[in-house]
Amino acid sequence: MRSRYAAFVVQDAAYLLRTWHPETRPPGVDFDPAMRWVGLEILETTEGSAFHSTGTVTFRAHYTDDGRPDSLHEKSRFVRHEGAWVYTTAVFVD
Repeated sequence: MRSRYAAFVVQDAAYLLRTWHPETRPPGVDFDPAMRWVGLEILETTEGSAFHSTGTVTFRAHYTDDGRPDSLHEKSRFVRHEGAWVYTTAVFVD
């Protein structure tokens, strides 16, 4: 999760696509030039250890949009795919 957040910060679309499950991966990633990611809080994790094949991360990502502060509260689901953890889906919280 932290690496995907960092990829959003530096706008690394290739990394985001590489770490997205092929069944839910979009053809591309568009970045909003007015948006700046400024912080990440991990609120909860479930499963996701070396012994699991799935896991979730609930987080709040802080950003500014044209200078106005806001945040994204999400519960993301990850699965192991070909030996690597990949993002599959999310539910927005709040």
